Amino acid sequence: MSAGTPTDPAPGHADRVEAQAADWLARLDGDGWSDADAAALAAWLEAATAHRVAFLRLQSAWQETGRLQALGAGWQGQGVPPRGIWHAAPGDRRAQLLQAIAARPPARPRPRATGARWRLATAAGIVACALFAGWAWRDRQHVDAASFRTAVGEVATQALADGSSATLAGDSRIEVRLSRGERRVDLLRGEAIFAVAKDASRPFVVATDGYDVVAVGTRFSVRRDEPGLRVVVTEGTVRLQSPAAGGAARPSALLPAGSVALVTADGVLVQSMAASEADHLLGWRDGMLAFRDTPLSQAVAEFNRYNTRQLVIGDAGVAALRIGGNFRGDNADGFVRLLEAGFPVRAERQDQRIVLRSR
Repeated sequence: MSAGTPTDPAPGHADRVEAQAADWLARLDGDGWSDADAAALAAWLEAATAHRVAFLRLQSAWQETGRLQALGAGWQGQGVPPRGIWHAAPGDRRAQLLQAIAARPPARPRPRATGARWRLATAAGIVACALFAGWAWRDRQHVDAASFRTAVGEVATQALADGSSATLAGDSRIEVRLSRGERRVDLLRGEAIFAVAKDASRPFVVATDGYDVVAVGTRFSVRRDEPGLRVVVTEGTVRLQSPAAGGAARPSALLPAGSVALVTADGVLVQSMAASEADHLLGWRDGMLAFRDTPLSQAVAEFNRYNTRQLVIGDAGVAALRIGGNFRGDNADGFVRLLEAGFPVRAERQDQRIVLRSR
């Protein structure tokens, strides 16, 4: 039997419905049962009352025969064979199951059920199937939720339940929701590097400020700050989806390794470079801050993630200065001295902050 849902028989073909129910029961007892199988079985049970009745009847017979005395014909151990023990090839299991049920001893005669009792029994069977389908649906809808944050000056790597990891920069916060259909991370503040475990059935989505960064298995970072956001891809490919506007399809851009996407109020700017150079922009995980023609206002915001003594932009002229280079993230004082020596900047040093002004 294939891994898909059995083809629905024509109405009135009870034998074909029973054969499908036997297929499902044999697969359920095998060792290859998956979440996709559970969802498909729930859908098949929901499709018709006849499906539910046939499945319940065969399941009851399966249990009454000690999980198939036909199975026991090849079982050398004591007692009932455990789940997953099959001596028949997968293609023969349905026939084996049906033959065993047909060969079971006849049940004791029972009083004929009245109409009310028959309706009650049918209703009970439908409720049981509905509960089974509901269990399968809830299993698929289960969500693993977690929240992580870092303090100023702290860098921390968190393992996620799906095998991925998130490395948070200083003063950053994320909320994680992992379900059967999607892995979603909301970046609420700061920056994080994501090393994504491959799972084609569950895309990995980082959402921030209306944008979605979508990956399957790759390595990238997302930073959220006042001007907008930045996406750096160092391995694999991600898709950057912009917010929808007026009901239209969401604009998107594919970002291969070596891409740096800068999102501002003016739009999305994508730069391409060597993957190693892009990785250099993530030096903060090792205590280094790398700037490439960066506005001083953004550089100051980066330094403030790693220093309790905050840098403050004093005027628009200072904010617009552009700088480049590599600096220790915990040495804001040294950074300010370099600004005073090489740029038209004067620093006013106060107890808890340093104000940068034009000179």
